[in-house]
Amino acid sequence: MKKILIATSFLLFSINSGFAQNDAEMIRKIYDEVLQNGQAYEQLRFLTKQIGPRLTGSPQAAAAVDWTKEAMEDLGFDNVFLQEVLVPHWVRGEKEEARILNSRKLGTVEVDVTALGNSIGTGPEGILGNVVEVQNFLELLKLGEEGIKGKIVFFNRRMDPKSVSTFAAYGMAGDQRRSGPSEAAKFGAVAVLVRSLTQVIDDNPHTGGTRYQEDAPKIPAAAISTEDAEFLSLLLKEEPDLKFYLRTNAMMKKEKLSHNVIGELKGSEKPDEYIAIGGHLDSWDLAEGAHDDGAGCVQSIEVLRALKAIGYKPKRTLRAVMFMNEENGLRGGRKYAEMAEVNKEKHLAAMESDRGGFTPKGFTLDMDERKLKRIQAWKYLFEPYKIFEFEAGGGGADIGPLKSQNVPLIGFKPDDQRYFKYHHTQIDTFDKVDERELHMGAATMAALVYLIDKYGL
Repeated sequence: MKKILIATSFLLFSINSGFAQNDAEMIRKIYDEVLQNGQAYEQLRFLTKQIGPRLTGSPQAAAAVDWTKEAMEDLGFDNVFLQEVLVPHWVRGEKEEARILNSRKLGTVEVDVTALGNSIGTGPEGILGNVVEVQNFLELLKLGEEGIKGKIVFFNRRMDPKSVSTFAAYGMAGDQRRSGPSEAAKFGAVAVLVRSLTQVIDDNPHTGGTRYQEDAPKIPAAAISTEDAEFLSLLLKEEPDLKFYLRTNAMMKKEKLSHNVIGELKGSEKPDEYIAIGGHLDSWDLAEGAHDDGAGCVQSIEVLRALKAIGYKPKRTLRAVMFMNEENGLRGGRKYAEMAEVNKEKHLAAMESDRGGFTPKGFTLDMDERKLKRIQAWKYLFEPYKIFEFEAGGGGADIGPLKSQNVPLIGFKPDDQRYFKYHHTQIDTFDKVDERELHMGAATMAALVYLIDKYGL
Protein backbone atom coordinates (compact mmCIF):
# COMPACT_ATOMS: atom_id res chain seq x y z
CA MET A 1 0.00 0.00 0.00
CA LYS A 2 2.85 2.32 0.93
CA LYS A 3 4.54 1.66 -2.42
CA ILE A 4 1.29 2.46 -4.25
CA LEU A 5 0.96 5.79 -2.41
CA ILE A 6 4.56 6.71 -3.18
CA ALA A 7 4.11 5.81 -6.83
CA THR A 8 0.87 7.81 -7.04
CA SER A 9 2.47 10.83 -5.40
CA PHE A 10 5.42 10.66 -7.78
CA LEU A 11 3.06 10.44 -10.76
CA LEU A 12 1.04 13.47 -9.60
CA PHE A 13 4.25 15.42 -8.98
CA SER A 14 5.47 14.56 -12.47
CA ILE A 15 2.18 15.58 -14.07
CA ASN A 16 2.06 18.89 -12.15
CA SER A 17 5.70 19.57 -12.98
CA GLY A 18 4.89 18.92 -16.63
CA PHE A 19 1.95 21.33 -16.50
CA ALA A 20 4.13 23.95 -14.83
CA GLN A 21 6.83 23.55 -17.49
CA ASN A 22 4.28 23.82 -20.30
CA ASP A 23 2.76 26.92 -18.72
CA ALA A 24 6.15 28.55 -18.23
CA GLU A 25 6.97 27.92 -21.88
CA MET A 26 3.63 29.29 -23.05
CA ILE A 27 4.00 32.42 -20.93
CA ARG A 28 7.49 32.91 -22.32
CA LYS A 29 5.98 32.74 -25.82
CA ILE A 30 3.43 35.37 -24.88
CA TYR A 31 6.06 37.79 -23.58
CA ASP A 32 8.31 37.13 -26.56
CA GLU A 33 5.50 37.84 -29.00
CA VAL A 34 4.41 41.09 -27.35
CA LEU A 35 7.91 42.40 -26.71
CA GLN A 36 9.07 41.63 -30.25
CA ASN A 37 5.93 42.23 -32.30
CA GLY A 38 3.57 44.19 -30.05
CA GLN A 39 1.22 46.62 -31.80
CA ALA A 40 -0.21 48.39 -28.77
CA TYR A 41 2.22 51.30 -28.86
CA GLU A 42 1.57 52.17 -32.49
CA GLN A 43 -2.16 51.79 -31.96
CA LEU A 44 -1.88 54.19 -29.03
CA ARG A 45 0.01 56.62 -31.25
CA PHE A 46 -2.87 56.67 -33.73
CA LEU A 47 -5.56 56.88 -31.04
CA THR A 48 -3.91 59.83 -29.31
CA LYS A 49 -2.29 61.71 -32.18
CA GLN A 50 -4.77 61.16 -35.00
CA ILE A 51 -7.99 61.10 -32.97
CA GLY A 52 -6.96 62.93 -29.79
CA PRO A 53 -9.16 63.81 -26.79
CA ARG A 54 -12.26 61.60 -26.71
CA LEU A 55 -14.79 63.14 -24.35
CA THR A 56 -18.07 61.26 -24.41
CA GLY A 57 -20.46 62.69 -26.98
CA SER A 58 -17.72 64.41 -28.99
CA PRO A 59 -16.90 63.74 -32.67
CA GLN A 60 -13.54 62.35 -31.50
CA ALA A 61 -15.27 59.78 -29.28
CA ALA A 62 -17.34 58.67 -32.28
CA ALA A 63 -14.17 58.47 -34.40
CA ALA A 64 -12.51 56.34 -31.71
CA VAL A 65 -15.42 53.89 -31.84
CA ASP A 66 -15.11 53.55 -35.62
CA TRP A 67 -11.34 53.21 -35.54
CA THR A 68 -11.30 50.63 -32.74
CA LYS A 69 -13.87 48.47 -34.50
CA GLU A 70 -11.89 48.62 -37.74
CA ALA A 71 -8.60 47.90 -35.94
CA MET A 72 -9.95 44.71 -34.33
CA GLU A 73 -11.49 43.59 -37.62
CA ASP A 74 -8.14 44.11 -39.35
CA LEU A 75 -6.50 41.91 -36.72
CA GLY A 76 -8.81 39.07 -37.74
CA PHE A 77 -10.73 38.64 -34.50
CA ASP A 78 -13.56 36.14 -34.84
CA ASN A 79 -16.28 38.65 -34.07
CA VAL A 80 -16.32 42.41 -33.65
CA PHE A 81 -19.47 44.30 -32.77
CA LEU A 82 -20.86 47.50 -31.26
CA GLN A 83 -23.05 47.72 -28.19
CA GLU A 84 -25.31 50.77 -28.13
CA VAL A 85 -25.18 53.01 -25.07
CA LEU A 86 -26.82 56.37 -24.46
CA VAL A 87 -24.26 58.75 -22.96
CA PRO A 88 -24.18 62.25 -21.43
CA HIS A 89 -22.81 65.06 -23.56
CA TRP A 90 -21.00 67.63 -21.43
CA VAL A 91 -18.96 70.37 -23.07
CA ARG A 92 -16.40 72.68 -21.49
CA GLY A 93 -16.89 75.62 -23.82
CA GLU A 94 -14.37 78.45 -23.96
CA LYS A 95 -11.30 78.41 -21.76
CA GLU A 96 -11.98 79.28 -18.14
CA GLU A 97 -10.90 82.51 -16.47
CA ALA A 98 -9.89 82.84 -12.84
CA ARG A 99 -8.07 85.52 -10.92
CA ILE A 100 -7.47 86.86 -7.46
CA LEU A 101 -8.60 90.48 -7.20
CA ASN A 102 -7.97 93.41 -4.86
CA SER A 103 -5.02 91.87 -3.04
CA ARG A 104 -3.45 94.68 -1.04
CA LYS A 105 -0.11 92.94 -1.45
CA LEU A 106 -0.20 91.79 -5.10
CA GLY A 107 -3.16 93.37 -6.83
CA THR A 108 -4.64 91.09 -9.51
CA VAL A 109 -3.18 87.59 -9.98
CA GLU A 110 -4.21 85.09 -12.67
CA VAL A 111 -4.59 81.47 -11.51
CA ASP A 112 -4.88 78.14 -13.33
CA VAL A 113 -8.24 76.41 -13.13
CA THR A 114 -10.33 73.99 -15.19
CA ALA A 115 -14.04 73.24 -14.92
CA LEU A 116 -15.01 69.97 -13.29
CA GLY A 117 -16.75 67.48 -15.55
CA ASN A 118 -20.57 67.64 -15.54
CA SER A 119 -20.48 71.06 -13.84
CA ILE A 120 -22.55 74.02 -14.93
CA GLY A 121 -21.03 77.28 -16.10
CA THR A 122 -20.99 80.60 -14.31
CA GLY A 123 -22.66 82.46 -17.16
CA PRO A 124 -20.88 85.04 -19.34
CA GLU A 125 -20.48 87.55 -16.51
CA GLY A 126 -18.70 85.13 -14.24
CA ILE A 127 -18.88 85.04 -10.46
CA LEU A 128 -17.13 87.39 -8.05
CA GLY A 129 -16.97 86.61 -4.36
CA ASN A 130 -15.04 86.18 -1.17
CA VAL A 131 -13.32 82.85 -0.63
CA VAL A 132 -13.63 80.57 2.38
CA GLU A 133 -11.10 77.73 2.65
CA VAL A 134 -12.08 74.34 4.12
CA GLN A 135 -10.47 70.93 4.37
CA ASN A 136 -13.54 68.71 4.60
CA PHE A 137 -17.31 68.53 4.92
CA LEU A 138 -17.18 68.73 8.72
CA GLU A 139 -15.67 72.20 8.43
CA LEU A 140 -18.52 73.17 6.11
CA LEU A 141 -20.98 72.08 8.76
CA LYS A 142 -19.21 74.09 11.46
CA LEU A 143 -19.19 77.23 9.32
CA GLY A 144 -22.83 76.75 8.38
CA GLU A 145 -24.85 79.12 6.22
CA GLU A 146 -23.62 82.15 8.14
CA GLY A 147 -20.01 81.51 7.17
CA ILE A 148 -20.62 80.23 3.61
CA LYS A 149 -23.65 81.89 1.99
CA GLY A 150 -22.71 84.02 -1.02
CA LYS A 151 -19.07 82.89 -0.97
CA ILE A 152 -16.81 80.68 -3.08
CA VAL A 153 -15.84 77.57 -1.12
CA PHE A 154 -12.24 76.46 -1.61
CA PHE A 155 -11.63 72.76 -0.79
CA ASN A 156 -7.90 72.48 -0.15
CA ARG A 157 -7.36 68.98 1.22
CA ARG A 158 -4.25 67.53 -0.40
CA MET A 159 -3.69 63.92 -1.40
CA ASP A 160 -1.78 62.30 1.46
CA PRO A 161 1.91 62.32 0.43
CA LYS A 162 2.68 59.66 3.06
CA SER A 163 0.49 57.07 1.35
CA VAL A 164 2.61 54.61 -0.63
CA SER A 165 -0.44 53.78 -2.72
CA THR A 166 -1.31 56.85 -4.74
CA PHE A 167 -4.69 55.33 -5.57
CA ALA A 168 -5.48 55.05 -1.87
CA ALA A 169 -4.55 58.71 -1.41
CA TYR A 170 -6.69 59.65 -4.41
CA GLY A 171 -9.66 57.77 -2.98
CA MET A 172 -9.38 59.50 0.38
CA ALA A 173 -9.20 62.98 -1.15
CA GLY A 174 -11.70 62.46 -3.96
CA ASP A 175 -14.91 63.18 -2.05
CA GLN A 176 -14.29 66.93 -2.23
CA ARG A 177 -14.34 66.79 -6.04
CA ARG A 178 -17.19 64.32 -6.40
CA SER A 179 -19.54 65.76 -3.78
CA GLY A 180 -18.00 69.06 -2.71
CA PRO A 181 -20.06 71.33 -4.99
CA SER A 182 -23.37 69.96 -3.75
CA GLU A 183 -22.29 69.91 -0.11
CA ALA A 184 -21.18 73.54 -0.32
CA ALA A 185 -24.32 74.57 -2.20
CA LYS A 186 -26.48 73.33 0.70
CA PHE A 187 -25.06 76.20 2.77
CA GLY A 188 -25.48 78.84 0.07
CA ALA A 189 -22.09 78.79 -1.67
CA VAL A 190 -22.12 80.38 -5.13
CA ALA A 191 -19.22 78.37 -6.58
CA VAL A 192 -16.55 75.87 -5.59
CA LEU A 193 -12.81 75.56 -6.16
CA VAL A 194 -11.26 72.13 -5.54
CA ARG A 195 -7.56 71.49 -5.08
CA SER A 196 -6.38 69.26 -7.95
CA LEU A 197 -6.07 65.61 -7.02
CA THR A 198 -2.35 65.04 -7.36
CA GLN A 199 0.65 64.87 -5.05
CA VAL A 200 2.70 67.00 -7.45
CA ILE A 201 2.94 70.76 -6.95
CA ASP A 202 2.65 72.30 -10.42
CA ASP A 203 0.49 74.57 -12.56
CA ASN A 204 -1.60 71.87 -14.27
CA PRO A 205 -5.19 71.76 -13.01
CA HIS A 206 -6.75 68.28 -12.94
CA THR A 207 -10.34 67.94 -14.06
CA GLY A 208 -12.61 65.00 -13.19
CA GLY A 209 -16.27 64.29 -12.69
CA THR A 210 -18.50 65.84 -10.08
CA ARG A 211 -21.97 64.63 -9.14
CA TYR A 212 -24.76 67.04 -8.31
CA GLN A 213 -27.18 65.89 -5.64
CA GLU A 214 -30.91 66.30 -6.10
CA ASP A 215 -31.35 68.01 -2.73
CA ALA A 216 -28.94 70.87 -3.46
CA PRO A 217 -28.70 73.71 -6.02
CA LYS A 218 -26.24 73.27 -8.88
CA ILE A 219 -23.33 75.68 -8.65
CA PRO A 220 -20.23 76.12 -10.86
CA ALA A 221 -17.22 74.02 -9.87
CA ALA A 222 -13.59 74.13 -10.97
CA ALA A 223 -10.31 72.49 -10.07
CA ILE A 224 -7.41 74.75 -9.20
CA SER A 225 -3.79 73.72 -9.78
CA THR A 226 -1.87 72.65 -6.69
CA GLU A 227 0.63 75.46 -7.18
CA ASP A 228 -2.14 78.05 -7.14
CA ALA A 229 -3.99 76.26 -4.33
CA GLU A 230 -0.89 76.65 -2.16
CA PHE A 231 -0.59 80.29 -3.19
CA LEU A 232 -4.26 81.09 -2.58
CA SER A 233 -4.20 79.42 0.83
CA LEU A 234 -1.18 81.46 1.97
CA LEU A 235 -2.68 84.69 0.66
CA LEU A 236 -6.00 84.04 2.40
CA LYS A 237 -4.19 83.81 5.75
CA GLU A 238 -2.85 87.32 5.21
CA GLU A 239 -5.89 88.78 3.44
CA PRO A 240 -9.04 86.83 4.33
CA ASP A 241 -11.25 89.45 2.65
CA LEU A 242 -9.74 89.17 -0.85
CA LYS A 243 -12.02 88.66 -3.84
CA PHE A 244 -11.90 85.90 -6.44
CA TYR A 245 -13.31 86.01 -9.97
CA LEU A 246 -14.31 82.82 -11.80
CA ARG A 247 -15.79 82.39 -15.27
CA THR A 248 -16.54 78.97 -16.72
CA ASN A 249 -18.57 78.12 -19.81
CA ALA A 250 -19.48 74.47 -19.29
CA MET A 251 -22.89 73.02 -20.01
CA MET A 252 -24.67 69.70 -20.32
CA LYS A 253 -26.28 69.08 -23.70
CA LYS A 254 -28.75 66.47 -24.91
CA GLU A 255 -27.62 62.87 -24.47
CA LYS A 256 -26.09 61.11 -27.46
CA LEU A 257 -26.00 57.58 -28.79
CA SER A 258 -22.56 56.01 -28.56
CA HIS A 259 -21.12 52.50 -28.30
CA ASN A 260 -18.99 50.03 -26.46
CA VAL A 261 -16.72 48.23 -28.94
CA ILE A 262 -16.22 44.49 -28.43
CA GLY A 263 -13.86 42.09 -30.18
CA GLU A 264 -13.86 38.33 -29.60
CA LEU A 265 -11.78 35.22 -30.03
CA LYS A 266 -14.33 32.41 -29.87
CA GLY A 267 -13.81 29.60 -27.39
CA SER A 268 -13.13 26.13 -28.77
CA GLU A 269 -14.64 24.17 -25.87
CA LYS A 270 -16.83 26.53 -23.88
CA PRO A 271 -17.76 29.37 -26.25
CA ASP A 272 -20.61 30.49 -23.98
CA GLU A 273 -18.21 31.28 -21.14
CA TYR A 274 -16.52 34.66 -21.35
CA ILE A 275 -13.35 36.30 -20.11
CA ALA A 276 -13.57 40.06 -20.63
CA ILE A 277 -10.50 42.30 -20.81
CA GLY A 278 -11.06 46.01 -21.19
CA GLY A 279 -10.31 49.68 -20.81
CA HIS A 280 -12.35 52.83 -21.40
CA LEU A 281 -12.27 54.47 -24.80
CA ASP A 282 -13.41 57.91 -23.66
CA SER A 283 -11.06 60.47 -22.14
CA TRP A 284 -11.28 64.00 -20.82
CA ASP A 285 -11.09 66.81 -23.33
CA LEU A 286 -7.94 68.47 -21.98
CA ALA A 287 -5.42 66.13 -23.60
CA GLU A 288 -4.93 62.92 -25.53
CA GLY A 289 -5.91 60.48 -22.79
CA ALA A 290 -2.76 58.41 -23.30
CA HIS A 291 -2.42 56.88 -19.84
CA ASP A 292 -6.11 57.38 -19.00
CA ASP A 293 -7.14 55.22 -20.67
CA GLY A 294 -5.80 54.83 -24.17
CA ALA A 295 -3.14 52.55 -22.69
CA GLY A 296 -5.72 50.19 -21.20
CA CYS A 297 -7.63 49.98 -24.46
CA VAL A 298 -4.66 49.07 -26.64
CA GLN A 299 -3.34 46.65 -24.02
CA SER A 300 -6.68 44.83 -24.02
CA ILE A 301 -6.64 44.52 -27.80
CA GLU A 302 -3.03 43.34 -27.63
CA VAL A 303 -4.00 40.51 -25.26
CA LEU A 304 -6.19 38.95 -27.95
CA ARG A 305 -3.80 39.78 -30.77
CA ALA A 306 -0.83 38.15 -29.05
CA LEU A 307 -2.68 34.96 -28.09
CA LYS A 308 -3.96 34.64 -31.65
CA ALA A 309 -0.50 35.31 -33.08
CA ILE A 310 1.16 32.48 -31.14
CA GLY A 311 -1.56 30.07 -32.24
CA TYR A 312 -3.29 29.69 -28.90
CA LYS A 313 -6.86 28.38 -29.19
CA PRO A 314 -8.81 29.59 -26.17
CA LYS A 315 -11.25 27.23 -24.45
CA ARG A 316 -13.52 30.12 -23.51
CA THR A 317 -14.48 33.16 -25.54
CA LEU A 318 -12.07 36.02 -24.92
CA ARG A 319 -13.44 39.54 -25.24
CA ALA A 320 -11.59 42.83 -25.61
CA VAL A 321 -14.08 45.48 -24.46
CA MET A 322 -13.65 49.19 -25.13
CA PHE A 323 -16.04 50.80 -22.66
CA MET A 324 -17.55 54.21 -23.39
CA ASN A 325 -18.21 56.91 -20.77
CA GLU A 326 -16.19 55.83 -17.76
CA GLU A 327 -15.08 59.37 -17.02
CA ASN A 328 -18.39 61.13 -16.48
CA GLY A 329 -21.14 58.56 -16.22
CA LEU A 330 -20.03 54.90 -16.33
CA ARG A 331 -22.78 54.25 -18.84
CA GLY A 332 -20.69 51.81 -20.89
CA GLY A 333 -19.79 49.61 -17.94
CA ARG A 334 -23.37 49.52 -16.75
CA LYS A 335 -24.69 48.73 -20.22
CA TYR A 336 -22.22 45.88 -20.64
CA ALA A 337 -23.28 44.32 -17.33
CA GLU A 338 -26.95 44.87 -18.18
CA MET A 339 -26.64 43.11 -21.52
CA ALA A 340 -24.62 40.29 -19.98
CA GLU A 341 -27.51 39.68 -17.61
CA VAL A 342 -30.18 40.02 -20.30
CA ASN A 343 -28.33 37.57 -22.56
CA LYS A 344 -27.59 35.24 -19.65
CA GLU A 345 -23.87 35.35 -20.38
CA LYS A 346 -21.59 33.52 -17.99
CA HIS A 347 -18.42 35.46 -17.28
CA LEU A 348 -15.62 33.38 -15.86
CA ALA A 349 -13.69 36.59 -15.06
CA ALA A 350 -13.32 40.24 -16.06
CA MET A 351 -10.06 42.21 -16.14
CA GLU A 352 -9.60 45.96 -16.43
CA SER A 353 -6.58 48.12 -17.23
CA ASP A 354 -7.19 51.71 -16.11
CA ARG A 355 -4.15 52.72 -14.08
CA GLY A 356 -1.86 53.86 -16.87
CA GLY A 357 0.70 52.24 -19.11
CA PHE A 358 3.52 52.04 -16.58
CA THR A 359 5.76 49.12 -15.54
CA PRO A 360 3.57 46.16 -14.48
CA LYS A 361 3.64 45.04 -10.86
CA GLY A 362 0.74 42.58 -10.67
CA PHE A 363 -3.00 42.49 -10.13
CA THR A 364 -5.66 43.40 -7.60
CA LEU A 365 -8.23 40.65 -7.13
CA ASP A 366 -11.86 41.12 -6.15
CA MET A 367 -13.27 37.62 -5.67
CA ASP A 368 -13.90 34.98 -3.04
CA GLU A 369 -11.04 33.51 -1.06
CA ARG A 370 -10.92 30.23 -2.98
CA LYS A 371 -10.53 31.94 -6.37
CA LEU A 372 -8.08 34.43 -4.89
CA LYS A 373 -5.84 31.62 -3.64
CA ARG A 374 -6.06 29.87 -7.01
CA ILE A 375 -4.70 32.89 -8.85
CA GLN A 376 -2.09 33.54 -6.19
CA ALA A 377 -0.84 29.98 -6.71
CA TRP A 378 0.28 31.05 -10.22
CA LYS A 379 2.45 33.85 -8.87
CA TYR A 380 5.69 31.89 -9.34
CA LEU A 381 5.09 31.81 -13.10
CA PHE A 382 5.24 35.63 -13.18
CA GLU A 383 8.25 36.13 -10.93
CA PRO A 384 10.78 35.77 -13.79
CA TYR A 385 9.17 38.91 -15.26
CA LYS A 386 9.39 40.84 -11.96
CA ILE A 387 5.65 40.56 -11.35
CA PHE A 388 5.09 39.92 -7.64
CA GLU A 389 1.81 41.48 -6.50
CA PHE A 390 -1.36 39.38 -6.43
CA GLU A 391 -3.47 40.91 -3.70
CA ALA A 392 -7.06 41.49 -2.71
CA GLY A 393 -8.42 44.78 -4.02
CA GLY A 394 -10.77 46.44 -6.47
CA GLY A 395 -11.16 45.35 -10.06
CA GLY A 396 -12.05 48.62 -11.77
CA ALA A 397 -14.91 51.00 -12.43
CA ASP A 398 -16.15 49.64 -15.76
CA ILE A 399 -16.17 45.98 -14.73
CA GLY A 400 -17.54 46.84 -11.31
CA PRO A 401 -21.21 46.45 -12.34
CA LEU A 402 -20.50 42.76 -13.10
CA LYS A 403 -19.89 42.12 -9.40
CA SER A 404 -23.61 41.75 -8.73
CA GLN A 405 -23.49 38.76 -11.11
CA ASN A 406 -20.74 37.17 -8.97
CA VAL A 407 -18.09 37.67 -11.63
CA PRO A 408 -14.49 37.57 -10.30
CA LEU A 409 -12.93 40.98 -11.01
CA ILE A 410 -9.26 41.66 -11.72
CA GLY A 411 -7.51 45.01 -11.89
CA PHE A 412 -4.22 45.20 -13.77
CA LYS A 413 -1.76 46.98 -11.48
CA PRO A 414 1.19 48.90 -12.92
CA ASP A 415 3.51 51.10 -10.88
CA ASP A 416 1.36 54.02 -9.74
CA GLN A 417 3.85 56.62 -8.49
CA ARG A 418 3.69 58.80 -11.63
CA TYR A 419 0.07 58.26 -12.61
CA PHE A 420 -1.49 61.20 -10.78
CA LYS A 421 1.01 63.61 -12.26
CA TYR A 422 -0.78 63.19 -15.60
CA HIS A 423 -4.27 62.05 -14.57
CA HIS A 424 -7.05 64.25 -16.03
CA THR A 425 -4.64 66.96 -17.21
CA GLN A 426 -3.48 68.57 -20.43
CA ILE A 427 -0.15 66.70 -20.16
CA ASP A 428 -1.60 63.16 -20.44
CA THR A 429 -0.09 62.78 -23.90
CA PHE A 430 1.43 60.01 -25.99
CA ASP A 431 5.02 61.03 -25.27
CA LYS A 432 4.48 60.21 -21.57
CA VAL A 433 3.99 56.50 -22.34
CA ASP A 434 7.00 54.21 -22.66
CA GLU A 435 6.71 51.51 -25.34
CA ARG A 436 8.52 48.85 -23.33
CA GLU A 437 6.44 49.44 -20.19
CA LEU A 438 3.19 49.44 -22.17
CA HIS A 439 4.01 46.13 -23.87
CA MET A 440 5.25 44.49 -20.67
CA GLY A 441 1.86 45.29 -19.18
CA ALA A 442 -0.02 43.82 -22.13
CA ALA A 443 2.05 40.62 -21.96
CA THR A 444 1.40 40.31 -18.22
CA MET A 445 -2.34 40.66 -18.77
CA ALA A 446 -2.27 38.09 -21.58
CA ALA A 447 -0.37 35.59 -19.43
CA LEU A 448 -2.98 35.70 -16.68
CA VAL A 449 -5.82 35.46 -19.21
CA TYR A 450 -4.16 32.34 -20.64
CA LEU A 451 -3.99 30.67 -17.21
CA ILE A 452 -7.59 31.51 -16.33
CA ASP A 453 -8.79 30.25 -19.69
CA LYS A 454 -6.80 27.01 -19.45
CA TYR A 455 -7.58 26.09 -15.86
CA GLY A 456 -10.68 28.07 -14.94
CA LEU A 457 -11.30 29.44 -11.46
